[in-house]
Amino acid sequence: MKLTSPAFSDGGPIPRAHTCDGADLSPPLAWSGVPGGAKQLALIVDDPDAPGSVFVHWVLYGLPPDTTGLASGFPRDAQTVRPVPARQGVNDFRATGYRGPCPPPGAPHRYVFTLYALDTEVAMPPGATKAVLVQALKSHVVAEATLTGKYGRTKS
Repeated sequence: MKLTSPAFSDGGPIPRAHTCDGADLSPPLAWSGVPGGAKQLALIVDDPDAPGSVFVHWVLYGLPPDTTGLASGFPRDAQTVRPVPARQGVNDFRATGYRGPCPPPGAPHRYVFTLYALDTEVAMPPGATKAVLVQALKSHVVAEATLTGKYGRTKS
């Protein structure tokens, strides 16, 4: 499976529009190579460079396996029907939906987008945390792909 974004390259800078310093819109994403037997997709975005522990920015699950990407600005509703049916979990901002990079001033942080193809449908209501979702995914991931972007803020 391959995960890309027309907004930034793997390892490249995430544009301001997709951060707390801009419009804080989710970036556009595209993927290919989802295994034929996949029943559902899930996406987790986190910052492994956050002080203290990994900081979760987005928990999205219940995506149909024939979905090939997401446009910029995915709705922040706990459950969506359009543009695609999906459910969203709670991120570490204690909110549903995407919340973009917002690191403290200093060295840029990495933001890892991980897409999972699952061999089952996760029958979980909206509002799950990353930990709960990851537990539900155990032994059901048939493929995964990552895309990493970077974002930093200058010291005052």
